[in-house]
Amino acid sequence: MKESHFKDNFWNTEITSTAGYDCLIQHLNDGKKTCKEIEDFIKARASIEEKYGKDLLNLAKKNCGQGELNTLKRALDVFKLQIENVGQSHIQLAQSLRDEAKRLEDFREKQKEARKKSKKTYEQKCRDKEDAEQALNRNTNTSNTKQQEKLYAKSLQTKAASEEADRTYQQNVTTLAKTVDEWQKEHMRSCEIFENHEVERINNLRNALWTNTNQLSLQCVTNDELYEEVRKSLEQCSIKKDLEYFIDLRKTGDNPPDDTLYATVEDINYSEVQY
Repeated sequence: MKESHFKDNFWNTEITSTAGYDCLIQHLNDGKKTCKEIEDFIKARASIEEKYGKDLLNLAKKNCGQGELNTLKRALDVFKLQIENVGQSHIQLAQSLRDEAKRLEDFREKQKEARKKSKKTYEQKCRDKEDAEQALNRNTNTSNTKQQEKLYAKSLQTKAASEEADRTYQQNVTTLAKTVDEWQKEHMRSCEIFENHEVERINNLRNALWTNTNQLSLQCVTNDELYEEVRKSLEQCSIKKDLEYFIDLRKTGDNPPDDTLYATVEDINYSEVQY
C-alpha cells in the first residue's frame, strides 16, 4: 500500500489558492498547542509530586509511637524512615518530570524557529508567483490577438511595436512558468519539512508520554520496595517478645501483698494475750 505524504495531498487546481498550505499551517499550530498543553500537564504533575513528597517528609518528622519498646519500636522506626524515603523519591520524581517538560519545551522552540524560517521562504515564493501573474495579466490586456492584428494593419512601425509587445508577453509567460515551477518546488519542499516536523512532533510526544508513564510506574515499584522494608520489619515484630521485654524492663516485683484474713474479736484478744 502506497504511503501518504503531505507533498502529494495538499494542492489546489486554482493557482492562486493557498488552501493546502493554510491547512498544513493550521495543523502545525494545533500540534504546537498540544505540545504546550502536554508540557504544562507534566509540569503540573511535577508540582503535585513535589508537594506530596514534602508533605510526607514533614509527616515523617511527627511523633509516632515514641513510647513503644523493642520490636514494635523498631518496626515503627522503619515505618517512619521508609515514609521519609518515599517522600524523597517523589521529590526526585518531580525533578525528573520537570527535566522531561524542559526537553519538550526545547523541542517546541526548535520546531518554532524552523517553521518560521520555512514559512518565510514559502511566502516569498508566493509573492513572486503573484507578481509574475500580475505582470502577465497587464501585458495580456495591451497585447491580445485582436489588438495585434489592428496594429499590424496600420504600419511597419506599429508592427514592430506589436512584435515587441508580443515578445514582452512571451517573456512574462516564461517568467510566470518559471516562477510557478519554483513555487511548486518550494511548496513540495515546505510540505516535506512540515511532514518531517509532524513526524518528529508525534514521535517526541509519544516518547515523552511513554517516559512519563514509565517514571510513574517506576515510582510505584520504588514505593512498594520501600514499603516492603516496613513489612519485613513488621514480620519481626513479636507480641510475646515485646511483652517479655516490657516485663523485664519495668517489672516492680513478683510478690503480691499478703492475703487479708477475716478475724473475730476473740481471735484478736487471744492473739494479744498470747503475745
